[in-house]
Amino acid sequence: MQLPIIALNFGYAILGVVLMWVSYRVIDKITPQVDFPAELKRGNIAVAIFIAALFLSIAIIVGHALN
Repeated sequence: MQLPIIALNFGYAILGVVLMWVSYRVIDKITPQVDFPAELKRGNIAVAIFIAALFLSIAIIVGHALN
């Protein structure tokens, strides 16, 4: 195993997590009428599916951008 390749993959993983968090915060800010954490605590399945779809789409976009 080569250490630079492992470090690069680790950096990409951190970048992906940061971009997912930023995208979640942007969506949270542009939809102030929906309180995502409160809806999740109440068990709103639609909000959970929306957030999961958001994370999957961002992961696909980041994966293709880094490839």
